[in-house]
Formats: sequence, structure tokens, C-alpha cells
Amino acid sequence: MALSSDIVATYRRPGKVVARLMEMGTREDRALVFVMGAAFVMFIAQWPGLAREAHLAGTPLSISIGKAFVIVVFGLPLALYFVGFVTHWIARALGGKGTAFGSRLALFWAFLAMSPLLLFYGLVAGFVGPGTQAELVKLLCWLVFLWFWIAGLRTVHRADQTGQGV
Repeated sequence: MALSSDIVATYRRPGKVVARLMEMGTREDRALVFVMGAAFVMFIAQWPGLAREAHLAGTPLSISIGKAFVIVVFGLPLALYFVGFVTHWIARALGGKGTAFGSRLALFWAFLAMSPLLLFYGLVAGFVGPGTQAELVKLLCWLVFLWFWIAGLRTVHRADQTGQGV
């Protein structure tokens, strides 16, 4: 299935999409593309808010974009790899049967699947600015991310005898 179709399907049944991704086999290159793609979308989503801040502060936009690029595109994927490993260890300690790759895939996919909401948040932050509306959209992003991530982790770590996700 196409990436965009999988993202749309995740908003209906996130566990099912993660199970289908797991059935494709352990492909670290695919997981890396997911996390890097999501980080790049998050970087782009920050542009309207950064432009607003730079305009109001009278500072060059290029400096803000450069800092955001280094932090989001390089730093965030490394941090997410660490979070994925820690999550795997915690899930295994709680009786989970999944793999470290499965834990990372669930995390990376949740991040990529909620990227349309990140773009929406970026627009709200840029055009409306800080305030209640931006905070509500940020809360929505976090809730959707947690929903996708928890559903993916449940699928990965609740495996039956054949190793297929429930």
C-alpha cells in the first residue's frame, strides 16, 4: 500500500497498519526512512512559526531555520532511536514479546503518521500565533501520537505463537 494510504489507514486502525508493516520483515532502512521523513516534515512544519517569530523580533529567518534543521533533522531521529530502545526494554520487562525493531517501528510510524497534524500545527503557530488555539492543536498532536504509538506497541508486543501481531 502507498505511504499516504497507510497514513490515512492509521487514523482508523493504527495497530493493523503496524502489523502490516511488521509483516514486511525487519528492514532497518525502512524504519530510518520513516523517522527521517517525519523529522523533515516536522522541520517544514516549523517554518511558519519561525517566520512569524523572526518577523516580530526583527532577526534573520535563516538563523532560526538553520538551528531548527540541525535540531530536528539530525538530533530528533537520534533521540527517537534511544526512546525506541528504552521503550523496548520496558515492554520486555512488562512481558512484551516483540522485537527492538518492532518497538522502533511503532514509534517511528506513529511520528510519521501524525505528520499531517504537525503541518496543521505549524500553520496555526504561524498564522494565529501563540495562544489557546495553538495549544489545543498541540494537545491534539500529542494525543494522536500517543494513540498511534500505544496501538503500535500493543500490536508489536502482543504476538501469538507464530509471531504475528494481534
